[in-house]
Amino acid sequence: MGKQLTLAAAGVLLLVGGGAAAAQDVIIQPEQDVVIREYVKKKPVASLSLPGVELNIGTALPETVELYEVPDVQYRYVVIEGRTVLVDPGTRKIVKVYD
Repeated sequence: MGKQLTLAAAGVLLLVGGGAAAAQDVIIQPEQDVVIREYVKKKPVASLSLPGVELNIGTALPETVELYEVPDVQYRYVVIEGRTVLVDPGTRKIVKVYD
């Protein structure tokens, strides 16, 4: 009985952990990616320097960083260290970094 409970607990942890990982995976559709890239080229913004902030997916940006809207796209963008960064405005977490 104890072994079954341990296996069940491990299964639940796997499911919960897998769900959390999947929630972080943001998929930008190719059409949406084209819209974002074209808009950012048309509406350039000044590049910021954020010492100590790593430009990785999942990194939350400080509240002091102004995010710019892309029409008809749920995400916002900002340029940091010359790289365009796509951000979820609700969590302020980076979802994509463009080179």
